[in-house]
Amino acid sequence: MKLPLFIAATVLGSTLAHHACALDFKSVGGAPAIMYDAPSEKGRRVYVAPRGMPVEVVVTYGEWSKVRDAAGTLSWIQSKAITPKRMLVVSAANARIFTAADEGSPVVFTADKNVLLDMIESPNNGWVKVRHRDGQSGFAKVGDVWGD
Repeated sequence: MKLPLFIAATVLGSTLAHHACALDFKSVGGAPAIMYDAPSEKGRRVYVAPRGMPVEVVVTYGEWSKVRDAAGTLSWIQSKAITPKRMLVVSAANARIFTAADEGSPVVFTADKNVLLDMIESPNNGWVKVRHRDGQSGFAKVGDVWGD
């Protein structure tokens, strides 16, 4: 009797662990958004997130989402204030963006820490295709950006 229960608990635990590892990145929508310490407008206002800032959705509770930002800070935001559009923030001191997914390829541009980039294509083999707001695009190393 205990063995089937153990097996069921193990299967359930591994299934939940698998889903817990799936990251759900989104971005703050077209306008800056207030971040709160609780899922309510009565909560304490923590800071104002700029338009386009990438966030990792940790949990959704009604009309609110608990999110993690690039600094690791957890806060609450109204779900209607985030969009599925994928933005990335440069986490390296000076990220080089290459013409191809290869460090031997020419550098298109460099981006300072905290610069926002559009994610054009999902990460592949340690690289992600990005576009700067001025229109230049290329490939960044996944370790140089956050939000993928």
